[in-house]
Amino acid sequence: MSSLKLLIAAAVLIYGAMAIAMYVFQRVVMYPAPQTTRIAPAAAGLPQAQEHTLDTADGEKIIVWHVAPQAGKPVVIFFHGNGEVIAWRVPRFRELVADGIGLIAVSYRGYGGSSGSPSEAGLIADSEAAYKLAASLYPPDRIVVWGYSLGSGVAVALASKHPVGRLILEAPFTSAADIGAAAFPYLPVRWLIKDSFHSDQRIATVRAPLLILHGEKDTVVPIRFGERLFALANEPKRMIRFPQGDHVNLEGQGVIKAAKDFLAD
Repeated sequence: MSSLKLLIAAAVLIYGAMAIAMYVFQRVVMYPAPQTTRIAPAAAGLPQAQEHTLDTADGEKIIVWHVAPQAGKPVVIFFHGNGEVIAWRVPRFRELVADGIGLIAVSYRGYGGSSGSPSEAGLIADSEAAYKLAASLYPPDRIVVWGYSLGSGVAVALASKHPVGRLILEAPFTSAADIGAAAFPYLPVRWLIKDSFHSDQRIATVRAPLLILHGEKDTVVPIRFGERLFALANEPKRMIRFPQGDHVNLEGQGVIKAAKDFLAD
């Protein structure tokens, strides 16, 4: 019996240590900023972009890249994923702006030259600063919000509060809590998570036409989460599923063309 009690106690201690580690270090895992130094647009290969430093409502300074749209074209506010920086998205941005579409690419706080440390509230504050810039230059019906992966949670939060022309969600989720609970079913993730990004609770207030893009082979954010979010969204909406798409290869599967077709409708 004493050996059994020791085993149970050890198991409880290990489980408790795992739960504590998840709570303490979750933002390190959730926001693995691969690069914190600033890279100018021209150095990254997008010389047509102008770099702006925006002040957020909570006192941070974030970097955005801006390419003005041609007459009558929309401007896309782009929110990147958690493990990348906007400099890595230059091939996508080139393809997007080649047809005259405008761009405001946001470098989250703690990423690529922006000050501060990331959190859900912080990233939403960053999105508000980007929207303020866009709204000072363009009417709401020309503003398109596009979020990839983690950025989809930021995009939904922004579009739920402000008028936008369209919303594009690439590899989106219902909530970060759902993703965490699916990845760690043996831990009480929903009780421990600090930044839940509940798109499922926000999407109902989005009135803009919606496009969801998701790979059927996505193992990071399985497509079932995108499908659940789609079911909760208002019309008009459409979802495009890419049979050979995973979490990082959608550009090669035609995601940019699909987005351009959506914007041209």
